[in-house]
Amino acid sequence: MDNIDIEKKLNEWQLELPVPSTAGGSYTPVNIRGKVAYIAIQFPIINGELHYKGRFGDNLSTEDGYKAMQLAALNVLSQVNDKIGLDNIEGLNHMDAYYQSGENWNDAPRVVDGASDLFLHVLGKKGIHSRAIFGVHKLYGDLSVGITCHFTLK
Repeated sequence: MDNIDIEKKLNEWQLELPVPSTAGGSYTPVNIRGKVAYIAIQFPIINGELHYKGRFGDNLSTEDGYKAMQLAALNVLSQVNDKIGLDNIEGLNHMDAYYQSGENWNDAPRVVDGASDLFLHVLGKKGIHSRAIFGVHKLYGDLSVGITCHFTLK
């Protein structure tokens, strides 16, 4: 699948890749070891602006979470496209998803589907992956979600 196909897939959902963010500390957003690319945590941020701040079940809905995860996944794809080229990946291996919620909210799988569905739609079979979901007390900037991913390279 080349970048033109990926752009077409994004356009089908009225989405586009954001400008890749810069590292917020002493690390690299994409670290390649052998044929595996490790993508540092990506958040729902566009052009430095933080989106979907807060906790699910308190001030954010499950649907907000789905959109937040979708935006974080777009940032993953943006990093891969910028540093590696989306046409140079064999596939997505695994995703770790992080979220913050109120006490009585329990719909994390549906929220994380926002990222999973996007990867599957855009990458097709290359987007098939395993995942783990972690509820955390606090994320950077009070953002509701973040994801890390591992890709196999061609």
